Amino acid sequence: MNPLVSFLSFCFFSLTLFPSITTISLPPSPSVSITTTTTLGVTYTSPPPPSPSSTPSLPADRLLSTLSSLNIHSVRLPNPDPNLIRSFAFTNTSLFLSIPNSLLPPLAANRSLAARWLYGHVLPFYPRSKISLISVGDDAVSQLSPFLLPAIRNVYLALRDLGIKKISVSTTFSFVNVITTPFPPSSGTFQEPLGELLIKPLLQFLKDTNSSFLVNLYPYNLYRINSEIPLGFALFQEHPFNFRDDLITGVRYWNLFDMMVDAVVSALAVAGHENLPVIVAETGWPSTGGDQTEVDAKLEYAEMYIRGLVGHLRSGVGTPLKKEGVSQAYIFELIDKDNVKKGTRNWGILYANTSKKYHVEFSGCGGIGVGRVLSMRVCLKAVVQSGVEFHAMVDLWHFFCYCARKNG
Repeated sequence: MNPLVSFLSFCFFSLTLFPSITTISLPPSPSVSITTTTTLGVTYTSPPPPSPSSTPSLPADRLLSTLSSLNIHSVRLPNPDPNLIRSFAFTNTSLFLSIPNSLLPPLAANRSLAARWLYGHVLPFYPRSKISLISVGDDAVSQLSPFLLPAIRNVYLALRDLGIKKISVSTTFSFVNVITTPFPPSSGTFQEPLGELLIKPLLQFLKDTNSSFLVNLYPYNLYRINSEIPLGFALFQEHPFNFRDDLITGVRYWNLFDMMVDAVVSALAVAGHENLPVIVAETGWPSTGGDQTEVDAKLEYAEMYIRGLVGHLRSGVGTPLKKEGVSQAYIFELIDKDNVKKGTRNWGILYANTSKKYHVEFSGCGGIGVGRVLSMRVCLKAVVQSGVEFHAMVDLWHFFCYCARKNG
C-alpha cells in the first residue's frame, strides 16, 4: 500500500477511536521535526488624534471584543496611542509598540527624551498592559540610518533606568530594502554599505540584549516585481509546479514566504548571527489594489494568502534553514481604513465596520484538545519517516485538523 495512504488510515483510526492517545513509540526522525508554533498577531493602525476626515478610531471595547472573537492575543501598534495602550490592561494581549521615524534624531541625541517617551507610552500602563516589544523606527534606512542605533540604545538604557527588563528593543527593516536577493535563499546577504555600517553592529546589540531581528516581509510585493514567480507559489497553493529549488543547498521550497524568511536567515548567518530569532513585523496581501494594474490585489487571493499563512505557521514545521521558524508574525492589518483616498490598497482581514471578509482559524485546529493535537503531530512525524515529501506535512496538518473537528 502507498505509505501515505497507510499512515493516513492509521492516524485517522487512532484519532477517531482513541482520541486521548498522545504518545506512539516511533524511532526518532533524523531530518524533520515539528517544533513550537509561531505566535500570530495582527497590526492595528489607529488614526492620528486630529484627523476628522479619516477613519474614526475604533472604540476600545469594540476593538477588544473583535480581537477576542478572532482569538488573537498579540497586537502590533505602529502609532501607539496611550489611551489605546491603557485599554489593553489585564487582557493578557501582548503588545508590540513602534516609535515613529520622526523621533529618531531627538531620541539618538538624548536619553532623557527616550525616557520621556517611555513615561508617556509605557510606564503608566506596564505591566498591567502586557508590552513585550518596542521597535525604534520602521524601515529607517535612508538619511535617518545614522540615528537608528543610538536611538535604540537610548530607549533600551532608559527602560533599564526605569527597572524594566522584560521589554525587548529592536527596529524593523523592509525585506526589499535590506536583502540582496531571495533567489536562491542560501545566497541572501544584507545590502551594502548598509550591512557593514548599520546592520552588523545592530545584530551584535540584539544578541547582547536577547532581542530579535524584525522584518516586514511581503510576498505580494516580491511577486509583483518578479514575473517569474508563480502566483500560487506566493499564495501557499499546492500545485506540481509551485516549487523552487535552491541549487546550492538542494532544498526545495513550496512557498515564497519560506524562501524570503530563509534569505533573511542566510543574511544573518553571513553576518555571524544565524541564531538570532526572527520576527515578521508585517505581512499580508491586499484585497483591493492601488490602481487598475494591480490585478492580483483581490479578496480571493487575500483569503488564500492569509489562510495559507496561518495554516503554515500553525503547523510548526518552520523553514528549511530555520526549523523553529519565525518566532512571531503579524498580519497587516486587522481592519480596512474607511474613506481611503483613491489609489490606496486595502489590507485588512476585516472591513472598516469590523465585519469579516473571510473566515480564518487563528486559534489553530478549531480549539480541539491538546491530546489530539499531539496525536496528529506524532502521526505527521511518522508520515515523514515513510518517505512523503516535506511540503506534504502542511496539507496533512490541515487534513487532521479538519477530521478532528468533524469527529468532535
